[in-house]
Amino acid sequence: MIPLILFIVFIALIFDFLNGFHDAANSIATIVSTRVLTPRKAVLWAAFFNFAAAFLFTGHNVAKTIGKGLVTANLVTEYVILAALLGAIVWNLITWYFGIPSSSSHALMGGLGGAAIARAGFGSILWSGWTKTVIFIVVAPMLGMVMGFGMMSVLMWLFHKRPSSKINGIFRKLQLVSAAFYSLGHGANDAQKTMGIITILLINSKIIYTSSPDDFPIEWWVIVPCYTAIALGTMFGGWRIVRTMGQKVTKLKPAGGFCAETAGAFTLLITAFSGIAVSTTHTITGAIMGVGATKRLSAVKWGLAGRIVIAWIITIPTSALVSAACYWCIAKFL
Repeated sequence: MIPLILFIVFIALIFDFLNGFHDAANSIATIVSTRVLTPRKAVLWAAFFNFAAAFLFTGHNVAKTIGKGLVTANLVTEYVILAALLGAIVWNLITWYFGIPSSSSHALMGGLGGAAIARAGFGSILWSGWTKTVIFIVVAPMLGMVMGFGMMSVLMWLFHKRPSSKINGIFRKLQLVSAAFYSLGHGANDAQKTMGIITILLINSKIIYTSSPDDFPIEWWVIVPCYTAIALGTMFGGWRIVRTMGQKVTKLKPAGGFCAETAGAFTLLITAFSGIAVSTTHTITGAIMGVGATKRLSAVKWGLAGRIVIAWIITIPTSALVSAACYWCIAKFL
């Protein structure tokens, strides 16, 4: 049993690494597209603050939501978790290959739901736990969009009489701060999802003991590897998606990059403290669109945005189907 548990934890950390790799675009696309940092320096900057979030944010509400808020906890066996992780990894690799900024978070959640349904039917799903997630598929990008649009509009009003060269010089420095802020939010939100999966695995395997059914202790030796894995993934970066996020959705200047990152960071931190497992991809994409729309609506490539939204919609059901298939194969051969 212990070798199987260690193997699944290893697969979970691979998913966490791929989460950072896949979502590196979220953290660095704006700062790379505005040429404030080179790609190599940008991924190092983002990775450092991904990891720093482990020590700056001690709340683990998102981890609890993933671990015990989506499916009946005592039905989450080792094979269910393994199948969920495999389904999420497959979907991440597919969307990375085609440069589609889909949600690693929703892939994991869909995978967990699909594997649980394959084992115990739809009765294993805690529908109340999915309500906020489904709602925030729409709310998170809209909140990012509104905040990005609002912040950019205020800056345009405040600095409209100043030469653009001076404004760009100011915000090239400020964008370092906003990129760090966003990377903290990314780490605080996304690393917790893998922490939740590993913790429920260890609780159900009796490696971590709980004093009550509501207790969900997350050990430091789970926290540190999860933040390390996502930071390393960010360091390697998914460059196909960086091009989509930073150049193809809309053209950004340093002030716009600052607004997009700050709006995205506020959204991520608000939801992290609220225990809502949102997509960092959805959030930053909405913020970038909001900033682009302040120029004119045609500045945003809405056709590409529409294809991204379709990817958002199909992520949960598709990863659920892949994970269900993985569970049936695992249950048959193991």
